[in-house]
Amino acid sequence: MKDISKMKNLKFGLIGCGRISAKHFEAFRQIKNAQIIACCDIIQAKARQAAREFDIPRTYSNYLEMLEKEILDAVIICTPSGLHPEMGVTAANRKINVVTEKPMAIDLESADKLINTCENNDVKLFVVKQNRLNPPVQLLKRAIDKGRFGRIFSANATVRWSRPQSYYDQAEWRGTWKYDGGAFMNQASHYFDLIQWLIGPVESVMAITATLNHDIETEDEGAGIIKFINGAIGVVEVTMNIFPRNLEGSITVMGENGTVKVGGIAVNKIQNWEFKDYDDDDKLVESTAAEPISVYGSGHLGYLQNVVDVLRHNAEPGTDGRSGKKSLEIILAMYQSARLGKRIFLSDNNQQRG
Repeated sequence: MKDISKMKNLKFGLIGCGRISAKHFEAFRQIKNAQIIACCDIIQAKARQAAREFDIPRTYSNYLEMLEKEILDAVIICTPSGLHPEMGVTAANRKINVVTEKPMAIDLESADKLINTCENNDVKLFVVKQNRLNPPVQLLKRAIDKGRFGRIFSANATVRWSRPQSYYDQAEWRGTWKYDGGAFMNQASHYFDLIQWLIGPVESVMAITATLNHDIETEDEGAGIIKFINGAIGVVEVTMNIFPRNLEGSITVMGENGTVKVGGIAVNKIQNWEFKDYDDDDKLVESTAAEPISVYGSGHLGYLQNVVDVLRHNAEPGTDGRSGKKSLEIILAMYQSARLGKRIFLSDNNQQRG
């Protein structure tokens, strides 16, 4: 990777000025010595609106033109999921570091191509997993790392949200297998990431999915069972059919010496915190609660600050390509299980904790 540690200002470009892009634009208002200098969207009005709102110097309607004309240290990809690998590969081949929103791809072949292309070009690949940085999630992770649960028996990830048909009708790619994936792949991607990050490598999965309430190709409802290599059992429940509004996005961990539930609409508050033995972290439970303005939470600032610190050689990546791929492997195995009606075993080589 080129040495940019002494550069005065790191220059980023952003592709895709839809819903999630605002989190990136807002974060860079608070990050020192780094700037989004150009943004791109095939709907030029969206790029121009973002440029006006967030003081972005230049806009493009073709990302290839942006990569050609701008001198960038990194590109942020906020386009439909199915486009992430192609755009990341193109940037990496130009020696530009890559930051991609979740999921990094919608199939393993293109995910591997993106990872390998970045490694072969000696550029960094970052997969945005901002919910790992939610204060309640961080406190839970610390309790696990300290061994406070003893043996962990089970874990639940629950996503009970509402998406009206109008949400899917806003763009042709939404709810398609080619560009989006369903409730597991899109809305619940972070929760699959959290459960494997917290509990560990996965041995096998089983799942049932259905399309119950929307005119889309993909599922809007599903449930899955995870068998972890350490023996714990996980349950994942996902729905986009809650009436009338988002209800819950939670992670629950249960062990021989403790039970914790991090809930709220987006793992933003600790709803249960009980352990056999006292630890000073117990005094921090109340202070971790937050009320996010959306299900995206507030972790983008911390995640993108880590990206900048890594590019300046001052930190290790919070979530790189290989770590970001793990949730994708689980989701795709769930989809395979739902199609075939049987238990699917994951490769041990692909499920190393991180």
